Amino acid sequence: MKQALSAEAAMAHAIDCARLGLGQTYPNPIVGAVITNATGEVLSEGFHQGADHAEVIAINAAKELPAGSILYITLEPCNHHGKTPPCVDAIIKSGIKKVVYAISDPNPAATGGAERLRAAGIEVKSGIGEEQARLENRAWLTKMELGRPRITWKIASTMDGKVAASDGSSKWITSEPARTDVARMRSQVDGIVTSTATVIADDPAMTSKGFGNNPVRIVMGSGEIAAKMQIFDDAAETVLIKSRNFDDLLLLANKRGFNQLLIESGPTLGTALLREDLIDEIVLFQAPALLGSGTPSIGNLGITNVSERLDFEISDVEMIGSDLKITLFKSANSTEVGR
Repeated sequence: MKQALSAEAAMAHAIDCARLGLGQTYPNPIVGAVITNATGEVLSEGFHQGADHAEVIAINAAKELPAGSILYITLEPCNHHGKTPPCVDAIIKSGIKKVVYAISDPNPAATGGAERLRAAGIEVKSGIGEEQARLENRAWLTKMELGRPRITWKIASTMDGKVAASDGSSKWITSEPARTDVARMRSQVDGIVTSTATVIADDPAMTSKGFGNNPVRIVMGSGEIAAKMQIFDDAAETVLIKSRNFDDLLLLANKRGFNQLLIESGPTLGTALLREDLIDEIVLFQAPALLGSGTPSIGNLGITNVSERLDFEISDVEMIGSDLKITLFKSANSTEVGR
């Protein structure tokens, strides 16, 4: 006999499914769906992977949908015809009479699904699992709110905040498990942004190393890069932006519909993005080591008084091999700098 899930547990499972779509769905959000029978036994599940939407995949995967079946979905079903027909049509046709979703759709082009389902006689409930669903879908929600992708800066440093020794050497500050985790992170974003200086100095490939999709590699700056560099291999698309103007970066990202960008570079590019108030999230891998001198992870922000500091909120802390991985979100109370 299958385990019966509560509504909260069924939604948590749908959120787990949604997470599997990271890096595959832009310009659309990640979405997960679970269908249970009336007693909470799972009948089917699905997640958006860039084509059919999660609820349609779950409906098609179900061998049967007995009376009382419930659809749990992490985002309000869409009510518009985009790449695919409206999901509300598939739900109504399926005979499902109860839909539970976590987040209301903020996209004005797709909203109205809940009202349409209710008009068809389907019971609709919202808000279960909303906090966790928002956390997992924060990249797309940031794009909806700010009109640009969510930008995450990955930093690997020593305990005293150094990313390179005084002689310029930096390989490897963090452990192999941490570097493996970074490769996994790459598979979950849409684009990686680096500088010509970083490419020239380190010759990185910036791929997911087999963990999933390889994101688009974006290189900013005016330095000349040799054609033999790994960044130009056929593992992924590479785009050169021959400027240091972040408006050019955002124009490209919005044109492509990217949900999330990962910054992998030295402190110059990341600091400049901080000064322009464009860093939403920092993922800090901190090695249990000291250098004392060397290159600091963050450059001059123009801050002269502690009251001007940039505040971040710790979202998560975990051990990755011998290193600490600290995920920080920009605080809503943080003061902008460089403006």
